[in-house]
Amino acid sequence: MRRNAQLTVGLLCLSLTLIVPSVQAQGYLFVANQFDHTALLIDLTSRKTISTTGVDINGHEVTASSDGRFGFVPIYGNSGVGKPGTDGSAIEIVDLRTGRAVDIINLPKPVRPHCAKFGPDGLLYVTAELANAVYAIDVNSRKVVAEIPTGRPESHMLVISPGGSRAYTANVANGTISVLDLWKHALVTVIPVAKTIQRISLSNDGKWLFTHDQDAPRIAVIDTASYDIARWIDVPSTVYSSQPTPDGKSLVADSPKGNLFVVNLSTGALDKSYDIPGALGEVALTPDGSHAYVSCPQAGTIEVLNLRDGKLEEPLHLSKGVDGLTWLPAVPK
Repeated sequence: MRRNAQLTVGLLCLSLTLIVPSVQAQGYLFVANQFDHTALLIDLTSRKTISTTGVDINGHEVTASSDGRFGFVPIYGNSGVGKPGTDGSAIEIVDLRTGRAVDIINLPKPVRPHCAKFGPDGLLYVTAELANAVYAIDVNSRKVVAEIPTGRPESHMLVISPGGSRAYTANVANGTISVLDLWKHALVTVIPVAKTIQRISLSNDGKWLFTHDQDAPRIAVIDTASYDIARWIDVPSTVYSSQPTPDGKSLVADSPKGNLFVVNLSTGALDKSYDIPGALGEVALTPDGSHAYVSCPQAGTIEVLNLRDGKLEEPLHLSKGVDGLTWLPAVPK
């Protein structure tokens, strides 16, 4: 009798497991397409592009205001990091309700603004590569209110600590990370990592930084308390960009060789590997950790990984050049 009851309970649990639906992607993606010179807003529920906004040459990265009303596109220029080309000197503002460019923040000089992030203080922080600095911008006055030195060239990507006291930049060809005090607008220290690195990400608790050696297939894990490299994680191929999952258990990382990795951060082991187009773009995760979005500029796709199911979903098919992206929960009507 007891065995029959256990069997009944087991079958019930199995049936309940089978009928639990897969988590559906929700929200929006705001995406820069540097080849088309556009910024796109994509509805993830319908998987449709609901607006395409023309911007200057070229916007590589994007961010958005906390209320989802406005998108911000730094205009970098027509080249890659460290390469000759035009030098951007502005940030375009897009009204996400209408899909129209509505204003421009003109910077004091051409600095190739690249990665932009809002801090908890409401200021917009933007890497200014040619100034070896990060600009702090008041978006209401459209003015630069501080220039924070990074002490190194090619400060390309930026992350900000949860409390907003620190920022960290990946200095590409210099192979270092700069630590900035955002309250004092000062350089704290520079962390040597490798000969060349690409991109940077930060755990939700602010304790761990991740960046990627471009000459060896390994990921640096840096302790933000000591500014030391705590360990290296070996991977099958070099990684371009990454994002840790919100629970801090995994790192989603993409490779130019056409791989998407899910790394177990407790063990450093590779949990999953997926075949995708060569990825020289960005990784964005939803705050609930259900989905990862990976831009593949050369293929013109955004790959979609369902982290709950452990499966790749149908990519978002766009056009070549899709690059920086940010996830939004909603856009005001």
